[in-house]
Amino acid sequence: MTGRLGTLTALYVTQYLGIGFITVGLTAILRDGGTSLETLALLQIVGLIWPVKFLWAPILDRYGSRHRGHYRSWLLVLQAALVLALLALLPFSRPAEQLGPVVAICAAFVFFSATQDIAVDAVAVRLLSESARGTGNGIQVAASYLGNLLGGGACVLVYDRFGWVSAVGLLAVLTAVGLLVVWRFREPARTDRVAGVGTAYRALLSVFGQPGCRWWTFGVVPLVYVGAGMAYALITPALVDAGWSLGRIGVVTGVVTSVPAIVAGLLAGVGIARFGRGGVLVAGGVALALSTVLLLPLMNGHAPLAGTVAALCFFLAAYTIANVVLYTVNMDYSRPGTGGTDFTVLSSFGLVCSFVAASAGLAAAGGFGYPAVAVASIVLVAAGVALGLAHQRRFRRPPAPTPGTPGEPSTVGDPAIVA
Repeated sequence: MTGRLGTLTALYVTQYLGIGFITVGLTAILRDGGTSLETLALLQIVGLIWPVKFLWAPILDRYGSRHRGHYRSWLLVLQAALVLALLALLPFSRPAEQLGPVVAICAAFVFFSATQDIAVDAVAVRLLSESARGTGNGIQVAASYLGNLLGGGACVLVYDRFGWVSAVGLLAVLTAVGLLVVWRFREPARTDRVAGVGTAYRALLSVFGQPGCRWWTFGVVPLVYVGAGMAYALITPALVDAGWSLGRIGVVTGVVTSVPAIVAGLLAGVGIARFGRGGVLVAGGVALALSTVLLLPLMNGHAPLAGTVAALCFFLAAYTIANVVLYTVNMDYSRPGTGGTDFTVLSSFGLVCSFVAASAGLAAAGGFGYPAVAVASIVLVAAGVALGLAHQRRFRRPPAPTPGTPGEPSTVGDPAIVA
């Protein structure tokens, strides 16, 4: 299991390196080069590829090489494509002056990264026992922050000191580590019948037919994500209104708060194995409520450095804990034969909720003010946690076999045993 978790860690981290660079690092570099805020906003649109990746997820479940490994064959191509896309950025040492091709390459990278995520998630569904899923998803969420920290922070420092080629080259080398991991990885052979294309696409809807899945997906997930996401969306504008500089905001929200979030993700994964999904969900919900209360001075325009940084670190750590639980239960509902499709469609719904939350939170703040929206977010999260705890008690899962022997994929998540 340690080897499997190590493989997943490397793949998740290298996947998010480029995403962190594009969304944080490249944005800073372009702004430094004089790119307008309106143009930078257009760059963020490429991120919309991730919420719609469920449209091609069934293709990865349907097609794959039995000789090289069903999902490993995809990962070999996609991990190499990530490295090549980054290398393609090397000639554009003045990205602000060559924005067209840079954005096109970034869009290609995001597409490859989103598709690679489908394959990695499908591998995780097959490899991880039920008791290890919390740890696996803790690693996944922590990896997103680590990728953001390295790709969005460290690579910008390298750019500032050594230039574009060194920064992008470092990013490509780090991402290539994932390719070496995939090359050494030996995926257990699939002994189940591979679903046809039609069956794979029907999985987009049949996943919701499992007991309790609709309750979880359309009840718990929206309440928690919208509640937490509304509060999160207020942070940057509230910091600006409180007089913080853009540089300070970037360092604190992009770098400083990532460290406790990484730790919280890993601890939440371990906690799920020890205390269960419901127990950690309650812990995350209570932490979210308390941390949002601590953000109320910021929402009222008072933002002393030490207190505000501590509150932001606490909030993002709490958000991470809740996120790990949501991902873990999504994986519980992912069936081995269509793991890529199932996990992708369930997690994509959460991404959509996050987008809605950001828009709704900012719109509501314009009419009612930051504090009122923060209080409303606490109420929504509390309702989501209560509903989630009831879900876990109502649909208690039986002990699941560990997928330990090659050639015997786990039956965890199969609708026949999800109770």
